[in-house]
Amino acid sequence: MYCIDDKQYPCSTSLTMKYIGGKWKAVILIHLIEKKRYNELRKELPMVTERTISLQLKELEQDGLISRTVHTSKPPLKVDYELTEFGKTLIPLLKAIAQWGKETAKTDSRISIVK
Repeated sequence: MYCIDDKQYPCSTSLTMKYIGGKWKAVILIHLIEKKRYNELRKELPMVTERTISLQLKELEQDGLISRTVHTSKPPLKVDYELTEFGKTLIPLLKAIAQWGKETAKTDSRISIVK
Protein backbone atom coordinates (compact mmCIF):
# COMPACT_ATOMS: atom_id res chain seq x y z
CA MET A 1 0.00 0.00 0.00
CA TYR A 2 1.16 3.54 -0.78
CA CYS A 3 0.19 6.75 1.00
CA ILE A 4 0.44 10.39 -0.13
CA ASP A 5 -0.98 13.19 1.99
CA ASP A 6 -3.04 10.72 4.02
CA LYS A 7 -4.61 9.22 0.89
CA GLN A 8 -3.99 5.52 0.38
CA TYR A 9 -3.31 3.74 -2.91
CA PRO A 10 -3.63 -0.06 -2.86
CA CYS A 11 -1.04 -0.72 -5.61
CA SER A 12 1.56 0.94 -7.79
CA THR A 13 -0.90 1.16 -10.70
CA SER A 14 -3.35 3.21 -8.63
CA LEU A 15 -0.44 5.40 -7.52
CA THR A 16 0.54 5.98 -11.16
CA MET A 17 -3.04 6.81 -12.08
CA LYS A 18 -3.11 9.40 -9.28
CA TYR A 19 -0.58 11.33 -11.36
CA ILE A 20 -1.75 10.68 -14.93
CA GLY A 21 -5.35 9.50 -14.54
CA GLY A 22 -8.32 11.28 -15.96
CA LYS A 23 -9.32 12.01 -19.50
CA TRP A 24 -6.74 14.67 -20.37
CA LYS A 25 -3.66 14.51 -18.12
CA ALA A 26 -1.71 11.99 -20.19
CA VAL A 27 -2.70 13.83 -23.37
CA ILE A 28 -1.46 17.14 -21.97
CA LEU A 29 1.74 15.52 -20.71
CA ILE A 30 2.60 14.00 -24.09
CA HIS A 31 2.07 17.39 -25.73
CA LEU A 32 4.44 18.92 -23.16
CA ILE A 33 7.35 16.63 -24.03
CA GLU A 34 8.39 19.76 -25.92
CA LYS A 35 8.06 23.04 -23.98
CA LYS A 36 4.93 24.91 -25.03
CA ARG A 37 3.23 28.20 -24.44
CA TYR A 38 -0.32 27.98 -23.12
CA ASN A 39 -1.83 29.15 -26.41
CA GLU A 40 0.15 26.53 -28.38
CA LEU A 41 -1.24 23.84 -26.11
CA ARG A 42 -4.78 25.18 -26.54
CA LYS A 43 -4.44 25.06 -30.34
CA GLU A 44 -3.22 21.46 -30.20
CA LEU A 45 -6.18 20.42 -28.03
CA PRO A 46 -9.19 22.21 -29.56
CA MET A 47 -11.66 19.64 -28.18
CA VAL A 48 -10.65 20.39 -24.58
CA THR A 49 -12.19 23.39 -22.86
CA GLU A 50 -9.95 26.17 -21.61
CA ARG A 51 -11.20 25.57 -18.06
CA THR A 52 -10.32 21.88 -18.22
CA ILE A 53 -6.83 22.57 -19.56
CA SER A 54 -6.24 25.15 -16.84
CA LEU A 55 -7.42 22.82 -14.07
CA GLN A 56 -5.37 19.90 -15.36
CA LEU A 57 -2.25 22.08 -15.71
CA LYS A 58 -2.66 23.25 -12.11
CA GLU A 59 -2.96 19.67 -10.85
CA LEU A 60 0.04 18.54 -12.91
CA GLU A 61 2.07 21.44 -11.54
CA GLN A 62 1.00 20.68 -7.95
CA ASP A 63 2.06 17.05 -8.47
CA GLY A 64 5.48 18.22 -9.64
CA LEU A 65 5.15 16.83 -13.18
CA ILE A 66 5.26 20.17 -15.00
CA SER A 67 6.66 23.61 -14.37
CA ARG A 68 5.07 26.92 -15.26
CA THR A 69 7.18 29.93 -16.21
CA VAL A 70 5.61 33.38 -16.51
CA HIS A 71 7.42 35.88 -18.75
CA THR A 72 6.55 39.41 -17.66
CA SER A 73 9.28 41.29 -19.52
CA LYS A 74 6.85 42.83 -21.98
CA PRO A 75 3.12 42.67 -22.63
CA PRO A 76 1.34 40.51 -23.48
CA LEU A 77 2.03 38.11 -20.64
CA LYS A 78 3.46 34.79 -21.84
CA VAL A 79 3.36 31.51 -19.92
CA ASP A 80 5.45 28.44 -20.76
CA TYR A 81 4.80 24.90 -19.54
CA GLU A 82 7.29 22.06 -19.63
CA LEU A 83 7.94 18.72 -17.99
CA THR A 84 10.03 18.75 -14.84
CA GLU A 85 12.76 16.17 -14.37
CA PHE A 86 10.19 14.12 -12.46
CA GLY A 87 7.70 14.57 -15.32
CA LYS A 88 10.30 13.47 -17.86
CA THR A 89 10.44 10.06 -16.17
CA LEU A 90 6.96 9.52 -17.67
CA ILE A 91 8.12 9.98 -21.29
CA PRO A 92 8.69 6.24 -21.99
CA LEU A 93 5.27 5.42 -20.51
CA LEU A 94 3.54 8.21 -22.47
CA LYS A 95 5.20 7.13 -25.72
CA ALA A 96 4.21 3.50 -25.07
CA ILE A 97 0.58 4.57 -24.50
CA ALA A 98 0.63 6.60 -27.73
CA GLN A 99 2.13 3.69 -29.69
CA TRP A 100 -0.47 1.29 -28.29
CA GLY A 101 -3.18 3.70 -29.46
CA LYS A 102 -1.68 3.85 -32.99
CA GLU A 103 -1.50 0.07 -33.23
CA THR A 104 -5.02 -0.34 -31.89
CA ALA A 105 -6.33 2.21 -34.41
CA LYS A 106 -4.87 0.07 -37.22
CA THR A 107 -6.46 -3.18 -36.04
CA ASP A 108 -9.80 -2.21 -34.48
CA SER A 109 -12.40 -1.87 -37.23
CA ARG A 110 -14.56 0.38 -35.03
CA ILE A 111 -11.92 3.13 -35.13
CA SER A 112 -11.74 5.59 -38.00
CA ILE A 113 -8.93 8.13 -38.37
CA VAL A 114 -10.17 11.69 -38.94
CA LYS A 115 -7.75 14.31 -40.24
